[in-house]
Order: sequence, then structure tokens, then C-alpha cells
Amino acid sequence: MSLWNKIDQYFKRRCMKYLERVFSKELLSPDRINWHKIKRILVVRPHDQLGDFLLATPVLRALHKSFPEAVIGIIVRDYFADAVKYHPYVDRVMVFYKNGFHWTLKRIYSLWRELYHKWDMAIVLSSESHSLTSDLLSILSGAKYILGSSGFVFSGCTRNFFYNLISPNPESGKHQSERNLDIVRYIGADTDDLSEIVHVTDLEKSVVRKDFKELYNNGKPIIGIHIGANKVENRWPIKYFSRLAQTIHDKYNFKIALFWGPKEENLHKEFLKYISFHPIEIKPTTLRNQAIHFSLCDVVVCNDTGVMHLCAAVGTPLVAIFGPTDPKYWKPIGNKFIGIRGRENKTENVKVEQVIRSIKKLIQQD
Repeated sequence: MSLWNKIDQYFKRRCMKYLERVFSKELLSPDRINWHKIKRILVVRPHDQLGDFLLATPVLRALHKSFPEAVIGIIVRDYFADAVKYHPYVDRVMVFYKNGFHWTLKRIYSLWRELYHKWDMAIVLSSESHSLTSDLLSILSGAKYILGSSGFVFSGCTRNFFYNLISPNPESGKHQSERNLDIVRYIGADTDDLSEIVHVTDLEKSVVRKDFKELYNNGKPIIGIHIGANKVENRWPIKYFSRLAQTIHDKYNFKIALFWGPKEENLHKEFLKYISFHPIEIKPTTLRNQAIHFSLCDVVVCNDTGVMHLCAAVGTPLVAIFGPTDPKYWKPIGNKFIGIRGRENKTENVKVEQVIRSIKKLIQQD
């Protein structure tokens, strides 16, 4: 746990009830606000995981639809900031560095300049937890109105006192994208399109096609296989991934693009031991480059991890292997995204044949 996280947790446990007495905002109802005057909206997402962030991107679409003339800004972690590049519903991107050693005076000043007194409304998407850091960033924005959920009240507090617009706590039993949308639905912002989005340009695709022409320019179906996941219990066994790759290579003549994470070289080496052909290996790279590669695949097979959402966000059909997590709530929304959950909620109980059937189904649909 980082030093800042320790400070965050200490304040949550010991100090928040005292801060409530001093900084508590007067509650407002949405009908008391002249929404035509809202010209600058800041979105703060507490979670620092890529998948959590991408699941919240339908909120950006909803805000753009309801406030088409407004400037929409967003604060993101440094390690996935490039996933927001060229985003059609985001005008300003501010970077918050997780590692305290990555902060410089220049970066602190830049964030302060982007935040302070420039925003009419700040929205904290606290659908899964409550972050003191996110609340403080919303306060620093100088926003007259701060919207957040009524859930996850800090210890000793009567309510989420930093907010003056408080939506009902998002209902459990809903997909995570719906839970995020529930917060802005309180102010009338909504969308029927719950797809996640990362925008890649035609130029970016053409560069990758040129660099990997042996993979992307031969007309054969390309199956991306990403073998990694941070949580070990979310990983499909490497032997199964290898058996899948060997079968679809031999039986269907599909091309295989192999992906793995920067700390997963051991998985990469193990995978190669079990196959008799040479896949096209896409070495660990930036999230943006990975997204571009995914966008050029016909189908991607992956574990339940942030990669799954990155793939869905560029619109590529996928088959995701689920274990402990319920795909009903976490799988990307859409018929071209298939989640297969193993019996007893274990990934090892997902059979290779199930995945092959799903791949064939998606290729036929596409």
C-alpha cells in the first residue's frame, strides 16, 4: 500500500466525522439548478483499474448527450491515460500519478491549473467504493455543484458531506455500467448505448498493419489470445490456452496473435512450450498500442481482466474466461462479447471446446 493510500485510510477511519462538521455542504435537489448554466463538467472515477474506468465510459456518452455544449474533463491514472486519447466525449484529460515519486512541481502545478475554479460541476463515480482522494479532487475543482452517490459513507459520518447533489446508492444486482449511469441519471443524464469506448484512428491501424503485414494482410481470420491476468484465480490454465491455439491453428488455419503482460514473461514461455507452431508475438507495449492490435483482430480470447474491456472498447468480438467474477455484472455489454464461466466459479472448468464454439459463432456473426 502506498503512503498516500495509508494516509487516505487513516483519515477515513479517524478524522472524517470532524471534517463533516466543518465542510458539510447544503444538500440540493436537481430541480433547484439551472442546468443551462452548466458549461464545464469534471468526471472523477475513484477506481484506478482499467476495466473499472472503461465500464464507466457510457457516463461520458450520457453527459455529452445531455450537455452537448459543455466541456467535459476527466481525471485518470497515468498508466492508462493514453486510452482516453481522441475520446469523442472528452475535451480535457488530467493525469493523476499513483506513484508519489512521479510527481514533480511542474506536474502538480499543471493539475492545479487545470482543476482550480474552472468547473461548474464535478461528478464522482463512486459506484463501488468511496475514495477520499477523489472527493478532494472534486473540491479542488472549485465546482459549485458536486454529484456523488449516497453509498459508502465514511466511518463516523452521517452522509457523504462533500457532495451537495447526492444520488441514491446504485442498486446491487445491476451491471457495473448501469451502476455508474445510475449516478448521473439522478440529474437526468442517460444513454441507451452502454458500450465501452476507446477510439483508435485509421492512421494508427495502418501503421500497425504495415509493421505486422505477415499477420494483418493475409486475409485469414486473426484470433488474438491474451494469456495474462493480475489475479491468478482469474487465469485460464496456460495448457488450455495452448491447446486452444494449436487446435484452431491446425484445424481451422486461423492466424494467432499472442499477447501477454509486462510481468508475465513466465506465462509467455510456458505457452510456447506446449505448441508446435510459431504465433505472431505481440510483446508487452502501451495500452494504446495494444488497443490498436486488438482492433485489427477478428476475435480475441482473454481472461476476466482489464484487457477484456480494452478489447471490447475498440469493438472487437471477444471470448472471456470467467471464474470468481460473475459475467452478468462485469462482462462488456453486447452480443459480440461472450463470457464463459467455469463450474464452481473456477476458470479451469471452462473447456477448450466451449471456447472454440464461441469463436466460430463470433466469426460467423462478424
